[in-house]
Amino acid sequence: MSQIPLVDYLVLGDNPHLLANECVACGARFFDRRNACASCAGTEFRRVRVPSEGEVQAFTIVSHAAPGIPVPFVASVVDCDGTSVRGNLVNVPPDPEHVHLGMKVRLTTVPVGTDSEGTEAIGFGFEPQEGSV
Repeated sequence: MSQIPLVDYLVLGDNPHLLANECVACGARFFDRRNACASCAGTEFRRVRVPSEGEVQAFTIVSHAAPGIPVPFVASVVDCDGTSVRGNLVNVPPDPEHVHLGMKVRLTTVPVGTDSEGTEAIGFGFEPQEGSV
């Protein structure tokens, strides 16, 4: 079965990771394409690998979502060594007893669907590092 990343900044393979566009002038990082940096207006960017481990900086437990989206789930902002990444927390019960600010997490991939030709779309989330729940 072939796989494709759900977003263009997710790199699949033996060591999945994220890539950000980093402003050459000031170091600000963005996942979307930019014509200019929102921090300094610089116009030159380079692709950089984002660390795959981080710490939960903010989260919310989502209990109402669009039809077909299973709830509850945990939406979070993870600080990956200075780069903020929005992603769902997976492989952890979605309740305040198991999720907390400062929780150590690592990037993981999750299948999100398969098309009629058998190609699987792969997304990403973050799961607790051992001993952090």
